[in-house]
Amino acid sequence: MSDLPRKAVTRTAKLAALPLGIAGRATWGFGKRIVGESAELVGRELQQRTADQLFKVLGELKGGAMKFGQALSVFESALPEEVAGPYRAALTKLQEAAPPMPTRTVHAVLEERLGEGWHELFLEFEDKPAAAASIGQVHRGVWHDGREVAVKVQYPGAGEALLSDLNQLSRFSRLLGPLIPGMDIKPLITELKDRVSEELDYGLEAQAQQTHAEEFTDDPDVIVPHVVHQSDQVLITEWIDGIPLSEIISDGTQEQRDRAGQLLARFLFSGPARTGLLHADPHPGNFRLLPGGPDGEDDWRLGVLDFGTVDRLPGGLPGTIGESLRMTLDGEAEAVYELLCAEGFVKETIELDPDAVLDYLLPIIEPAEVEEFTFTRGWMRSQAARIADPRSPAYQLGKQLNLPPSYLLIHRVTLSTIGVLCQLGATVRLREELEEWLPGFLPEDPADGEASVAEA
Repeated sequence: MSDLPRKAVTRTAKLAALPLGIAGRATWGFGKRIVGESAELVGRELQQRTADQLFKVLGELKGGAMKFGQALSVFESALPEEVAGPYRAALTKLQEAAPPMPTRTVHAVLEERLGEGWHELFLEFEDKPAAAASIGQVHRGVWHDGREVAVKVQYPGAGEALLSDLNQLSRFSRLLGPLIPGMDIKPLITELKDRVSEELDYGLEAQAQQTHAEEFTDDPDVIVPHVVHQSDQVLITEWIDGIPLSEIISDGTQEQRDRAGQLLARFLFSGPARTGLLHADPHPGNFRLLPGGPDGEDDWRLGVLDFGTVDRLPGGLPGTIGESLRMTLDGEAEAVYELLCAEGFVKETIELDPDAVLDYLLPIIEPAEVEEFTFTRGWMRSQAARIADPRSPAYQLGKQLNLPPSYLLIHRVTLSTIGVLCQLGATVRLREELEEWLPGFLPEDPADGEASVAEA
């Protein structure tokens, strides 16, 4: 039996303590204000104490608690440095590890799903997990044909834990709202809940991963491990070594950071065009940097893991995204506004100033205006502050815009990827990737395309 159901009471108690702790700190902050400390200092200290408790609790749990923590971790760049710094290590831990399940439980799942003679399928199998995540853990082994493999074993009861945690977190999502500036917590939790069944289905994950593996076979820049075997609760894929992106973020050279950032952007935009699928879980724990790119051992390739959450986009990314980006860069306010209205980004009952909408969008697409752009935590914080300050025009306009359901996951993946690029501090030729892979970014007529690029 898994430790997830058995410790349900403990899990519930730990999560239930979060809103109580937040309420207690709010009272403490009020007291500090009374004795004359500035609102800004008190607010900053409250934010840091809340974050400390939140990530400590999420780091101790698997299930939905960890999934939520991983989703939040990529937005760490938006936080003030004095707040984010002290718990950056906790965020890294959330991306790479969780408490392992007992060996006897692992063996029981393998016996149930692979048969009593499951040991005979492997030349070697390591009982100690190589990695543990929100719904399963990974063991290293050698398949009977000699291939090194990663054996992902799903925690029994993982589905119940995911939903239970996310339901509980959603009850006090309003209290967590101020934690990440500009981040709306409740829709994030709702989206995670909506995708629980897909996340648990290793059959769907195997299909998505194998589609990517076949498409990126012999690719000079990206490696996706091939699927070796799949059954309920067990997914076996080829093993790849490499440096976790979390280590590149903390200790990598600038060359590694820039290369990782470029390849991450390339994979984000090329994946849907090449496979009809969008990898939708872009936290650093799911990526590796491997030596041996197109220029030899001194170059690097990007290894991509975990295809449990994908967005199915048979025609690739919507052309509307590229068209609106291009027209925004060209200053075509009326055309951008009409396109956004047609796609449902502006509700029919609302009328906005097209020039104000253009002003709102311009800073967001700043990385596409230049040949190369350096993503930094400072830039991310300035963007978050711009749309999170209730006194700013951007905040007021942002509240009036609407995000159609079909764009929800695309939007989160894009923001999450930008968050990782800022954590890397990478200089990226983003425009190059947009021109290559994003439908609608360049006009179909080559002559018009050359003119548009020159004008932008």
